[in-house]
Amino acid sequence: MFKLAHISDIHLGPLPQLSIRELASKRITGFVNWHRNRRKHLFGGTLDLLLDDIRARQADHLAMTGDLVNLASNTEILGAAEWLRSVGDPADVSVVPGNHDAYVPGAYEKSVRSWYDYVRGDRSPKSWEKNKHVFPYLRIRERVAIIGCSTAVATPPFAASGYFSARQARETVNMLRATGEAGLFRVVLIHHPPIRGATPFHKRMIGIRRFAAVVSTGGAELVLHGHTHLNTLHWLRGQTGPVPVVGIASASQGPGGIKPRAAYNFFSISGSPKAWEIRGERFSLNDAGDGISEKSVDIFAR
Repeated sequence: MFKLAHISDIHLGPLPQLSIRELASKRITGFVNWHRNRRKHLFGGTLDLLLDDIRARQADHLAMTGDLVNLASNTEILGAAEWLRSVGDPADVSVVPGNHDAYVPGAYEKSVRSWYDYVRGDRSPKSWEKNKHVFPYLRIRERVAIIGCSTAVATPPFAASGYFSARQARETVNMLRATGEAGLFRVVLIHHPPIRGATPFHKRMIGIRRFAAVVSTGGAELVLHGHTHLNTLHWLRGQTGPVPVVGIASASQGPGGIKPRAAYNFFSISGSPKAWEIRGERFSLNDAGDGISEKSVDIFAR
């Protein structure tokens, strides 16, 4: 049995001191939003509680689906790299970036370079400079194939959309087909929900139809995403049946906010090709905000 944990939208805080030059961009809107709203409800302690619980359940691998930082300043990006090293070895942690990790032009490249060991495939060049296209990447752990896609792009103020390109679609299909033929359980990581209507228009993923075609053509067993800060379950058409598309609350969301409290998904994967078995549980911050609820929620219960 392979045990896969999933967190998203970490939004490491607090915000560092930013220069006037750094704020003279889209960052000024995010800076105001943080101080008016996010800082009241996002707490680093909740993230520590989640990670401690994940370790206690002895997860084999941890997937992070984006938004490690807030405004993608140099200080934040480097701090996130240091934090990742404290979480676990790159071989045991897979990351894809979110829109906040590519908040302004140039930030995406800085994030990917700094976090490269966590976002590169098993056969990717060891140097970021020699890797023309980081995404999609492929990592194989036991009988599970982890395919990381990126929708992270810089957007104008008041927009938080993502983009799934035609090139990524072609390469992702090839990876899904190859790993399916190899008899592997295929998990796709992506930040924006690849579901029409899952977000407001200005936060949507551009390329939703393209992604759906990738899953229906290439095949997959599980899709994990973040972005909405919600615990959600949708389905996409696959080759042999519906494919679950699972979202999760922000890993730093404290109690008392509009969005659900911090949580993580925990998947137990067993079986064999054409007879895979997957159990999905969600563990959330308790009402008091000082621990993780001992009772899980069955993700796939209908």
